[in-house]
Amino acid sequence: MTTLLVIAKEPCPGRVKTRLTPPFTPEEAAALAEAALADTLAVAARVPADRHILVLDGRPGPWLPPGFEIVTQVSGGLDVRLAAAFAGCRGPALLIGMDTPHVTPQLLAPALRWDAYDAWFGAAADGGFWALGLARPAPSLLLGVPMSTPDTGAVQYARLRAAGLRVGELPVLRDVDTASDARQVAAAAPGTRFAARYTRLTAAAAGTGR
Repeated sequence: MTTLLVIAKEPCPGRVKTRLTPPFTPEEAAALAEAALADTLAVAARVPADRHILVLDGRPGPWLPPGFEIVTQVSGGLDVRLAAAFAGCRGPALLIGMDTPHVTPQLLAPALRWDAYDAWFGAAADGGFWALGLARPAPSLLLGVPMSTPDTGAVQYARLRAAGLRVGELPVLRDVDTASDARQVAAAAPGTRFAARYTRLTAAAAGTGR
């Protein structure tokens, strides 16, 4: 039984995407986060996994499509929360975040095959990672990995290889953390909710001279 996990935070002003402020207001940053989350969940819903789980910090909203189980994030650092998400899975699991609204089902499809690999790894452009798949989820593979640092991805990848796992690599994607990230992701995926929201917000800001 393959599980697709999406780990996310409820898009509330002041709690999400704080590195987008400025130039965006907390409300605008939350609106961008909501659009990114909606895009990510819409893609995840189209991936043919046996279970679709949203590992959520907060409460679900109208951005949640049908077909997802909701699991509340545990308390603790991100390594603890990711490890707990995997610990609740029976069989192979692939985890992605809410920061890559330009992800597609085609990008994720290889990571649902486990004949040649024990793990899948998707590096992020900022040095982190946007996807992690484990054929046999084990919390020890994540616990203690320093998160939100320039070498998070390298440390996590090394942890997988040190465990003797065969690791398949997914394409490098850019997380939306800064205004520059938002601009580049919106340009790369013009058909997304995120791009439409970004375009409206930046056009409104230009109109007010902000």
